[in-house]
Amino acid sequence: MARIPAVPDAEAGVIGRLAYRLMRRRFGAVPEPFAVARHHPRLFWASLVAAFAHQWAPTTLPTRVRELAVYRVATQVGCSWCVDFGTMLQRLEGLDVERLQHIDEYATSPLYEPVERLAIGYADAVTAQPPTVTDAQVAELEAVLGRAGLVELTHEIALENMRARNYHALGIVDQGFDEACRVRLNPAASRG
Repeated sequence: MARIPAVPDAEAGVIGRLAYRLMRRRFGAVPEPFAVARHHPRLFWASLVAAFAHQWAPTTLPTRVRELAVYRVATQVGCSWCVDFGTMLQRLEGLDVERLQHIDEYATSPLYEPVERLAIGYADAVTAQPPTVTDAQVAELEAVLGRAGLVELTHEIALENMRARNYHALGIVDQGFDEACRVRLNPAASRG
């Protein structure tokens, strides 16, 4: 259970209930981070608008590359909600979620293409405390993805760091959006 309870339908207001209904229709349940954010109506709307904008904006990276990098951040930060929801989103995109169980072996696993390995390694470097990104990493990613692709990848990784750390701090855990894939979280990060 979250450290701050979700705002129930009865207290969400007319517009909040409408937003909840739309989320239930799309995802089968109201994502708990949004129901917790409802305690702060302006941040609730800002995060909802931002979520839609962030779905619309990425156009350069292949979906599988972006989603793997975002997923890796969730596992490294230890956000079980992000892992759960991210697995569902990948499944809905038609991506191979079975290989997520082998993400810790990405550097050598034949399940991952070279560009995916670069993106996952970059996600690790951006997420590390302190970050360990190197000029060589950036140059290699720019050569493969182009500048727009590198900027998009960096943005998506940073955004997932913000979300995962926010949800982890609030004690928001997996909701069962995707029971098919249970991936080990970074043990150091999952202590909450």
